[in-house]
Amino acid sequence: MKPPCVIIVKHILPALRVLVVKELIKKYNMRKVDASAKMELTPAAITQYLEGKRGTTFIHEMLQSEEIMRRVSKLAETLVRKSVSMESVIEQLCGICETIRSEELVCKLHQKELPALKECKCTICERSA
Repeated sequence: MKPPCVIIVKHILPALRVLVVKELIKKYNMRKVDASAKMELTPAAITQYLEGKRGTTFIHEMLQSEEIMRRVSKLAETLVRKSVSMESVIEQLCGICETIRSEELVCKLHQKELPALKECKCTICERSA
């Protein structure tokens, strides 16, 4: 059993982290250690995201969507604030995931990992977005 959430955790969340980290560091001049604290990741993880050792599988697809990139920028902007509720961050992450699913960007990866979906013409992401 591999629901779309497995694909999200394995491929999309790491790519999302890469995009957010890059925005925090480049646009907001945040230090790696501060970005790691804001994102609740280790500084080593931030370095791996920046060096392309993690999260590279799905970046190209995400960069192609204006809506996803708009939401990524909004999430980075939220994280820069001094006081931010974790509920707001999670809500935004889930919103990005919904957008990715509604744009059917998960489908190819999902079908690759679960080939039986090709045969049944899966519409799970369309229904849940």
